[in-house]
Amino acid sequence: MAVPDTVAAPERATTPPPPAVTARRRRPRPDRAYWLYLLPGAVLFLLVIGGPLAYTGYLSLTRWSGVGDPTFIGLENYQNLLHDDVFWASFRNTLAMIVAMVVLPTLIGLVLAAVLFDAIGRRFRPRTAAALRAAFYLPQVLPVVVAGIVWGWILRPDGAFNGLLDAVGLGALRHDWLGDPDTALPAVMAVMIWVQIGYPVVVFMAALERVDPELYEAAEMDGAGWFRRFRAITLPQIRPETFVVGLTCTIAAMKVFGPIYALTRGGPENATNVPSYFAYYTFFKKLHVGYGSAISMVLTLIIVAVSVLFIRAQNRAERRDGGL
Repeated sequence: MAVPDTVAAPERATTPPPPAVTARRRRPRPDRAYWLYLLPGAVLFLLVIGGPLAYTGYLSLTRWSGVGDPTFIGLENYQNLLHDDVFWASFRNTLAMIVAMVVLPTLIGLVLAAVLFDAIGRRFRPRTAAALRAAFYLPQVLPVVVAGIVWGWILRPDGAFNGLLDAVGLGALRHDWLGDPDTALPAVMAVMIWVQIGYPVVVFMAALERVDPELYEAAEMDGAGWFRRFRAITLPQIRPETFVVGLTCTIAAMKVFGPIYALTRGGPENATNVPSYFAYYTFFKKLHVGYGSAISMVLTLIIVAVSVLFIRAQNRAERRDGGL
C-alpha cells in the first residue's frame, strides 16, 4: 500500500472573538459629512438672527440716542421698565391680541373646517368646500398694511360701517370706532379675527384629510351624531395640528405690528399699544435706542418661553397618547 509523500496538517481550531470585540470592529465610523449641510443655515442664522439679537442685547444695557457712542448703564433700562405704565399696558393689550388671534380664530376655524369637510364637502362637490376655504384664507394673502388701511377707511367716522348703520336705521350707533379709547381695542380685535381666521381653517381641513373615514362610518353606524363624532374622533385625531396652530398664532399675536401701525399707531391714549409697536416708537421716534432694545429683548424672551411651554405640552400629549 502506497504511503503519500506528504501528510496534510490538521486544521487549526479558530476561536471566535468575543462579541464586544466583534461589535467594536464592525461598528461603522460616524459620518460627519452632514455637518457640512448644516453649515450654511448656521451661518445665515448667526448673520440674520444671532448677531442682531446679541447686539440688541448689548444696546439694551446702554443709553444711546443713535448718535455718538453708547453709554453702558447696566440693567437700568430693565429697572425702568418695571415702573413704566405704558409697558405694562402694552402687554395687557397683547393678551387681548392673543384672544383675537389665537383663541377665537382657532375655535371658529376648527368648527368651520369641520363643517366644510364633513357637511359641505359631502353634500356638495368638493370644489364648493375648496372655494369657501380659499375665501376664508384670502385675508391671509392680502398685505397686512393694505388690509389695515382698508379697514381704517371702513371704521372711520364717515366710513362704510357708519354708513351701513345709517342705511338700516341704526344711525344712533354711529361712532368713531378707532378714535375712542373704549372702542379702539375691540375694533382692532375684530379686524384681527377677520385676518387670522383663514389660517386655522386651512390647517385643520388639511388635518381632516388624514383622518381614517372608517372611524366616522363606524361612529355613524353606532348612532353617533355630528357633535359626538366631532368631539370623540375629530378633536383627538387633529391634536398635533392644534398645537401647531396655537403656537404659531400665539407668536404672531405677541409680535403683531403691521395692523397696529396701519390702524391706530398704538392710540388713542395707548389703548391699542403693543410691545412691538412700543419698541418701534421708542427706538425710532423717541430715539431711546437702549430702552427700545430692552423692550425688544423682554418680548423675545417671553416668546421663547411660550414656545418652549407649547413644545413641552405637545411632547407630553404625544407620550401620553403613545402610552395608551
